[in-house]
Amino acid sequence: MGHLYDKKAKYVLTIPTLVFVVVCVSYPMLYTINLSFYDWKMSANVAKEFIGLQNFMGFFQTSRFWDAFWRTIWFTFAAVCIESMLGVTFALILGKIRKASNVIRTVFLMPMVATPVAVGILWKLIFDPTIGLANQILKFLGLPISTWLGSSATVMSSLIIIDVWQWTPSIMLMVLAGLSGMDDQVLESARVDGANEWQTIWKITLPLLMPTIMMAILLRLIDCLKTFDIIYSTTTGGPGYSSENLNILSYRYAFEYFQMGNASALLLIFFVVVCGFALLFSFFRKRLERRFE
Repeated sequence: MGHLYDKKAKYVLTIPTLVFVVVCVSYPMLYTINLSFYDWKMSANVAKEFIGLQNFMGFFQTSRFWDAFWRTIWFTFAAVCIESMLGVTFALILGKIRKASNVIRTVFLMPMVATPVAVGILWKLIFDPTIGLANQILKFLGLPISTWLGSSATVMSSLIIIDVWQWTPSIMLMVLAGLSGMDDQVLESARVDGANEWQTIWKITLPLLMPTIMMAILLRLIDCLKTFDIIYSTTTGGPGYSSENLNILSYRYAFEYFQMGNASALLLIFFVVVCGFALLFSFFRKRLERRFE
């Protein structure tokens, strides 16, 4: 009888938490969907006007939306590719280091645990055109200085550098976790069979780590698509609109232009974009993992 009570209790006791989570997720989502069909200036004196799909269709006809869309894709693709290559490389190197490895790992993880606003302020100082460390290094190397965050030609590259600096440790940490769970006997057998270090990494280690690597990339891909804090704390989408991604654009529609219907519609479009890329990557991830099996 007591055993039966315990089995039922674990389900009953989770119901309040489950209901709370469902309400916290579903209510804002349903409210956003409903608001996306209205024209509303967030004013108590002006009633909401139902306009159907006009908010959605209006975005597809504006160059500013498409610029922000492709900027989001480019930023995500470049940052995640660089972070993946560096994260896997650093993980393989740290996996070989025994002495002081914990200290090195802690140093690598420091950027990831810093708050995004603090990271943004730090890199604004580094990229300052007059006193910034970045231009001081360029001067020391005899290279021409750059305006970094102050120019539309270099702002996206500068933001990618910041994102890579902060989030490469995230992928490195997940790959290191996969390395720690790998059977050393498999690697020893490969070495006994005459495989050199490069062959062992390419033919044994990376195929065994591929599920972990692909999951790390997927998580980083979703997070990078939603980047807001680093961009807002460094450039607020500027200069002009040159670093404005979909998240920044939706924020501006909501809290600068007070067009809540447009902002809601854009957030739903953005939600579909993120889900679409996640599903597409998951499809290719499964195919790639089968090739390494």
